[in-house]
Amino acid sequence: MKTETRSISTDEIKKDEYVFDALDGIPGYKPANEDYSYSAVSKLFLEMKSAQKTEVLKEGEFKAARDNRISAEHAFHDAILQVKTQIRAQFGEDSNELQSIGLKKKSERKPPKRKPATEK
Repeated sequence: MKTETRSISTDEIKKDEYVFDALDGIPGYKPANEDYSYSAVSKLFLEMKSAQKTEVLKEGEFKAARDNRISAEHAFHDAILQVKTQIRAQFGEDSNELQSIGLKKKSERKPPKRKPATEK
């Protein structure tokens, strides 16, 4: 039995399910290899359906977890922005406390430079 790492296309799986459904309607089917009997293939079909269902459920859980992470990151980021505002308000634009959180003091900012006037 091969272990593949890529998924089989949805179209191919649908074709396989069509063959499986048709197999049920063949009364004289008795393969030489019992691994391919209707009951053996039926068991594999049920395992496949179970694995597909599990994937759908886990994908839903993953999406919910991702949404929760994103929401938590936004809440934290918004709080940090407000912390910066609070430090600026409490200690001033030119404080060491402002500098300690990675912001520039007002006195250390370069004044804006004028662009030279263009001649017309």
